Amino acid sequence: MDLTKAMAVAAAGLKAQGTRIKVISENIANVDSTAEAPGDLPYRRKVVTFKNELDRNLGLNRVHVNSVSTDPSDFQRRYDPGHPSADADGYVLMPNVNPLVEMMDMREAQRTYEANVTVIETTRTMIGRLVDLLRS
Repeated sequence: MDLTKAMAVAAAGLKAQGTRIKVISENIANVDSTAEAPGDLPYRRKVVTFKNELDRNLGLNRVHVNSVSTDPSDFQRRYDPGHPSADADGYVLMPNVNPLVEMMDMREAQRTYEANVTVIETTRTMIGRLVDLLRS
């Protein structure tokens, strides 16, 4: 694989993981976002899915965000009869966001992002050294 292709693959990974980090950040920010009125639904967790796409110009597969969809899992219920969006039994629907899961996903996305940055930096260094060798 030539060096420009390595950079293209890493750049696609950066873009995909950047999107994932933004979505995870939104989930974390809305961990306590309840419905505004009784009967309304609270914030629903979002999930990023990836897919491989063939880049015909470069002749290689690159990762892309396939979709950002909502997590269909059930909402949590918390007993809080004084809450404005509590139902008749005093329960409030809470978002289906688990902060621990989000933090683990964030850590994984950050490490993958950093790995792609390292690939780009290393490739740039290799290209620079190649140019130096060709000059001498």
